[in-house]
Amino acid sequence: MAVLTYLPYNQVIASSHREAPLISNDPLADNTDVYAFKSPTDAEKIVLIANYIPFEDPSGGPNWYTFGQNIRYEIHVKNNAATAGDDITYRFTFTVVNEDPTTFFNIRLGKQNQKATYTCERSIDGGRTFTAIVTNGVVPPANIGPRSIEDKTVGLGAANYNALATKAITTATSGERIFCGPIDDPFFVDLGGAFDVGNFRPKGRDGLSRFNCHTIAIEVPVSTLQKSGKAVAQAATILDPDYVIGVWASSSRQMIKTLYAAGDVGYDGGWVQVSRLGMPLTNEAVIPVGMKDKWNSMTPYNGNDLQFAKYFTNPELALYMDDSQFGSAVPGLSALRIQSKSLGSFDFRNGKPGLFGLKGNAALNGTALSEAAFGSVLLPDAASPRAVDLLPIFYTGVPNLAPYQLATGKGGNPLAVGKPFIHNFLPTLGDMLRLNMAVPATPRNDAKFSSLGLVQAAVLGLTDPMYANTNLQFIPNMDGFPNGRRLEDDVTTIELQAVGGVVLAAVGLWYDDFTPGPGANPVTPSLVKVLSFNAGVTKNDTTLKGAFPFVQDPWRGFLGNPYIGPDADVTKPLAATVLSYNCNTGDITFGRIGGDPNRVVEYQAAGVVNGTWSTNVTRQIEAELRKDANSNRFLWIWARYVGDQSSLVNFMYDFRTPCGQARQGAAEFTEPMAVRIMGNPTIGDEVTVEVSGASGPVQLYLSNSRGQRIGQQTISIPGAVELRTVRLGEQPGAYFLQAVTPTERQTVKIIRN
Repeated sequence: MAVLTYLPYNQVIASSHREAPLISNDPLADNTDVYAFKSPTDAEKIVLIANYIPFEDPSGGPNWYTFGQNIRYEIHVKNNAATAGDDITYRFTFTVVNEDPTTFFNIRLGKQNQKATYTCERSIDGGRTFTAIVTNGVVPPANIGPRSIEDKTVGLGAANYNALATKAITTATSGERIFCGPIDDPFFVDLGGAFDVGNFRPKGRDGLSRFNCHTIAIEVPVSTLQKSGKAVAQAATILDPDYVIGVWASSSRQMIKTLYAAGDVGYDGGWVQVSRLGMPLTNEAVIPVGMKDKWNSMTPYNGNDLQFAKYFTNPELALYMDDSQFGSAVPGLSALRIQSKSLGSFDFRNGKPGLFGLKGNAALNGTALSEAAFGSVLLPDAASPRAVDLLPIFYTGVPNLAPYQLATGKGGNPLAVGKPFIHNFLPTLGDMLRLNMAVPATPRNDAKFSSLGLVQAAVLGLTDPMYANTNLQFIPNMDGFPNGRRLEDDVTTIELQAVGGVVLAAVGLWYDDFTPGPGANPVTPSLVKVLSFNAGVTKNDTTLKGAFPFVQDPWRGFLGNPYIGPDADVTKPLAATVLSYNCNTGDITFGRIGGDPNRVVEYQAAGVVNGTWSTNVTRQIEAELRKDANSNRFLWIWARYVGDQSSLVNFMYDFRTPCGQARQGAAEFTEPMAVRIMGNPTIGDEVTVEVSGASGPVQLYLSNSRGQRIGQQTISIPGAVELRTVRLGEQPGAYFLQAVTPTERQTVKIIRN
């Protein structure tokens, strides 16, 4: 037998996806993201989400991803800074069984292999004792494909995947609602750009697009999490300090793993924490690689995180936002430049004094920076400038005290009382995601809702006349990151803006191009650059649900057109087909197979006359397309129940093969124009197109696989050979480039992987 007590080194990264050397080789235990937010559908509920298992390929069979056995997955809640350790802990353990070990399929004949169930235990005494609140909880299967999920004979016979996910939501004996299972990974970031030495770019590529992960989602009454058992209705204000919680998640394994010759595995020894996450991107982009494994192994209690404080008070990222350091070497961050002479004197670049020169000054009395308050933490020395803004965001939360109020009403003095907009202060000196549960949720359909969270709340509080006072009032997005974290929040952009000094600016420590004086406008070009900056990907690649657990169903493994034989009946899913095609006239008749016979189907196709959505099944392929022997041979047809986008299916029809040599009129079109795509298929978002032999002006039209035109270029006076760069859409798939002259037309298919 072999005994394994250590894991080898490797690394690839996202929010906290494979962010440290050891955990990168233990994906089932890898905690990728943590969210904590006020439910947008119930003011008395908080939603806690911990995601695990990064970069799940939806078609990653035959052994699809699931929660690991012999792992403790935990969500930790702190609600009282005066107590030691957790105040509430939710612990999840999973059991995996094979219902039909005689097959290599994951799902067959109504049975599922690698089927996971879970037990959830809760502790409310600091982890000394645990009580089971859910046993035999259901974990939905992987979203393999239509035969595995919906087929009543060979599969599970579900109405659809969402029905399985909804059925898996469980109410605990203690009142929480819980969902555990595979989902679309809701995090979004341009991984390729970010980790190519800060190569941030406009319209970057979401490195998590169409990947899944596994989630543990809990909807908890506020009264369960509040330290005195109070409901939101009992809060004194929307920033009541007694409603602040700190949230973090972890996973732990036993110390010894033993591999036996017969294929069995044994586990023994004490439990060791192998992954943890509170604030997003901490271990990702703040903690250096040499300390990442140590960070993952420690809890945020007992002063453990103080050894890492220097990475927040002088963050590496700040070096790339400082032209006296390495700012010019990272042009992707050129819009972000840290204040070096704010209000003429305050320098917040790494190693500079920041506000330390004010330490002991009577002007600090009554503020959070006084020695009687938190000055020893926020102004520790003359070389830790970001202890005043970044450190509290991550380690203590931010109090509703000067200077941490908006500059509105301060009269140019950042130390004066201003507009309240945050209080999530829980001074444990450890990394947690802190949330004030008294703050109302911003409705997701509010015109002022923004993925920039508190940054956008600050913008509104500084610029909108509705909030031009020092009163405490709700500003949209006060419930956003870093006051908790909503699924929509663009934490990458927000944290980069924060390192760039946007929080300092919000409280009145403006950028260097601001000149104080009567009537001076602090909205300077530097501030506009910072607020206009984004990290390249600003939203997820799919929608969110409107109710708990809010995360979206996982991407399906099977993509494309299923084969449906001649014995298809109405129990089969809706599919599109072609019933007839006339090679001479181009007349084509669309049809349907399966689906609900009581519902009417409408069709759309690219390359046909009147190709827009209609219930008319008789159409005609455009003459130019039929007669151009060099054009693409495939016709894309879409079908759906009338007005029901969720039922959309497609079908690719080869209209040339059935006609053999009857491609009438082809001889008439022997013009020499040729269109060639260099590097097709491509993994990038751009291709080079070569057009040669055009007899007149050329129009280039780019359409996606749905027939929607997404780009157009003109070659007014073409030479013998013309090269053009064409930008594709953001999503992988098929695109169609059509080159048209007054006498010629050619269509070429482009595949973006």
